[in-house]
Amino acid sequence: MKGDRVEIVVDAGNTTRTYEVVASRAGRRVETAVRRGVVEVSEVTRNGSVVRTARFMATRVLALVEQPVPREELSERPLREDPKA
Repeated sequence: MKGDRVEIVVDAGNTTRTYEVVASRAGRRVETAVRRGVVEVSEVTRNGSVVRTARFMATRVLALVEQPVPREELSERPLREDPKA
């Protein structure tokens, strides 16, 4: 969903670096995967096409913080009026 973000904190020797991957448009989401010692964070479209990917060595990743956009609960949505009334 637009606005979803993942922050990646990486050990860069004597300091740390923070990277951010954000779902920049409506209908996109951010997915994370850890495979073969590599952390992969991708922005993906509705149909599954990868828009961009950030890859980091898993041994260097200090933190992986997923920050989803607060979603509206069904109970908080206003009810539609009955069109027949």
